[in-house]
Amino acid sequence: MTNPFSPEISDRICKHMNEDHADAVLLYAQVYGNTATAISAAMLKIDAQGMDLLARNETSEIPVRVTFDHELQDAKEAHHVLVEMMKQARQNANA
Repeated sequence: MTNPFSPEISDRICKHMNEDHADAVLLYAQVYGNTATAISAAMLKIDAQGMDLLARNETSEIPVRVTFDHELQDAKEAHHVLVEMMKQARQNANA
């Protein structure tokens, strides 16, 4: 069985998220990574179990691991899960 999150796929997803959805990546770090003081974040890696982020606050960089609630099967599922997580994070941030 092939790895659904090869380094190339992970890099592609991270590049897309960092370039086009930086606001969502920051929300992931703040809400799911418990780094409420983060002012920016970057997605470094994604795999079937979760994603590695690097959050930044005023004084430091904080490595953050966000674990998914289930193991993802492929990049298409990752897209759906990331969108749903963003929606939930926005609701939590506005609550």
